[in-house]
Amino acid sequence: MRRGLLIESLKNACGNKRVVRTPLAILAACLTLTPVVARQAAATETEVRDNIGHTRHTHHHNPKHPTEAPTPARFVTSRASDVVLPLPQEKDAFTFVVFGDRTGGPVDGVKVLADAVRDANLFEPDLVMTVGDLINGYNTTDQWMEQMREYKQIMGELRCPWFPVVGNHDVYWRGPNRPPEEHEVHYEANFGPLWYAFKHKNAWFIALHSDEANPETGERNFNNPENHKMSEAQFSWLRDTLAKAKDADHVFLFLHHPRWTGGRYGDGWDRVHQLLVSAGNVTAVFAGHIHRMRYDPKDGIEYVTLATVGGGQSGLVPEAGWLHHFHVVTVRKDQVAMAGVPVGETMNVREITAQFADECAAFVQQEVAVASPLMVRADGSTDATVTMTLANPTSRPVDVNFTPDSPDARWVFTPDHRHGRMEPGSKMQVSFQVRRPAGHADAYLRLPELVVNADVLMPTHRYSMPEKRVPITLDLSAMPDDAAFDSHGSEQAGADLALRLDGDDAVLVANDQIPLPDGPFTLECWFKADDFNPRTGLLCKTQASDYGIFVNDGRLEFSVFLGDKYASARTAGPVLATGRWHHVAGVFDGSTVRVFLDGKLAAETTGSGARKQNKLPLVIGADVDGPNRAVSHFSGKIDAVRLTPRALYTGAFTPERRLAPEADTVLLTNMDRFFAGGLWGQGKNKLVGTIQGEPTLVPAD
Repeated sequence: MRRGLLIESLKNACGNKRVVRTPLAILAACLTLTPVVARQAAATETEVRDNIGHTRHTHHHNPKHPTEAPTPARFVTSRASDVVLPLPQEKDAFTFVVFGDRTGGPVDGVKVLADAVRDANLFEPDLVMTVGDLINGYNTTDQWMEQMREYKQIMGELRCPWFPVVGNHDVYWRGPNRPPEEHEVHYEANFGPLWYAFKHKNAWFIALHSDEANPETGERNFNNPENHKMSEAQFSWLRDTLAKAKDADHVFLFLHHPRWTGGRYGDGWDRVHQLLVSAGNVTAVFAGHIHRMRYDPKDGIEYVTLATVGGGQSGLVPEAGWLHHFHVVTVRKDQVAMAGVPVGETMNVREITAQFADECAAFVQQEVAVASPLMVRADGSTDATVTMTLANPTSRPVDVNFTPDSPDARWVFTPDHRHGRMEPGSKMQVSFQVRRPAGHADAYLRLPELVVNADVLMPTHRYSMPEKRVPITLDLSAMPDDAAFDSHGSEQAGADLALRLDGDDAVLVANDQIPLPDGPFTLECWFKADDFNPRTGLLCKTQASDYGIFVNDGRLEFSVFLGDKYASARTAGPVLATGRWHHVAGVFDGSTVRVFLDGKLAAETTGSGARKQNKLPLVIGADVDGPNRAVSHFSGKIDAVRLTPRALYTGAFTPERRLAPEADTVLLTNMDRFFAGGLWGQGKNKLVGTIQGEPTLVPAD
């Protein structure tokens, strides 16, 4: 059904109410719709939202929550609108959290448990359940007691009650003088009964013991299927408890071993499962032990296995359930929702103050530069010290790690990293010895850089800052212009080359490489386009500031941000052709913004005031966004890019095919060769920008 017809159908179904703009808005305005119309509306809305993509698809496990019509007692406004906003029903709902295994991993896994407690407190659930393996155990009394106290101390920080479930680490004895009950006595004396149940808001919670001793052999070994049979005493108690809970909306069970998965757990759970099915109101069963998430629904019961909160983790596929996490379960009368939350990913809203956020932004946005360029000798070798200074503009301590790096393994760094803690308002200076053997500039030569990783320390969390990679500037003045190069196999001796971009490539020229003072300037290049998109950047560093040349849909535009807005010289319609070379020059003379095409004035506008500058790179072959990413890419060839702090052209002129450096040239590259992951330039600054994507140098035909 077309969108227009759908709207008409929905209007008819709603009594032809005043037109509302979207199908979802109409659905909200109608409290009753026929099933057919509702399905058509949902299908059409899905089509409208296809741009969201699969990474955030809209599959729903449960139906929408019941709503009711607003009444004056619950809904108040002083505005008039035909849109009806249905209200949630005022019925009891609650949340609880489930923790997986704490143990079976490193001793410092308790730190992960502490983080999970911190995260859970941010949700303030009604209660927290566990699925066993609370302590490392597998020891004798003294060690068991110490670990028990540690676990209870950490869990004691929860703002809600918590309920333990016993696991093999909690009861297995290892060492001399093993008593028949092993640590069961210690467990019940310190954690609570081995099995128990309680009621909360018309739901029952049942904790089971899945490591009972084999009644015939006395063995406790979860690898033996014969040991995974529930004792008659516990089974009888479970049957009686389910009968007591027969009027509950939901019953939730918790045990350590996921016996329903079979294998080494044998088939002893089948008997229990039939008991749960016959009860008719068992909603979900939770377990742990296997240190990975798993979901095995059967006969209307949701069987859920959790991974860990500090236990041993392989990290095999974190996003597929091998990770530290906890479950948040939301319970309503007719349905239950479950969400897995990775430990440490829950944000503390009250901690993200304006001051804290602004300080973090200042930390990330600060200009970080190496104190002096790294001198490269004529033979391509180097042996020098580079120094970086980093500031901590925040009011919190910052842990920081500096690591020199390069895709080119011939760079050798001493030491291989430095780290430390920066106090609020302080600075840290680090130095590295950098060496490289002699050799010509081949296709594998890449720039060295310093990688900065930092965490801002708040009372309840470490906030990781985005990784910063700072190129180590090279001083290439000693290298001859005719030095040997191998430009990715694309250079042809004596050929006039151009930069080839395929729609996702670009070259980013750092802002500190193009020191352009306020006032007049000229930005120009040659280009040959494959096609033109609605928004296509050619030479840009625009972001509500600075300047750029665009070739949107074949129209030509040169924009300069002057005062509080852009002054844009823009052609009225398409003037550019694909498959042919054009020269473009954007010129600002202090009062007029002009754009020239092939030596002739194409458009102009008046503009004055100080140029609003930014610290973004100048992108060759695209526009740039706030995080320094190339966007709105150009597809085709670009050659002879030059930036000059003067108005070079005032009237018609004949463009030179190969541009030469002026005395004050800020940037010039005739696309002759690549060098160390960038372009080789002419003039004072030989290294021009860094490559993104896979651009190539090809004959400029």
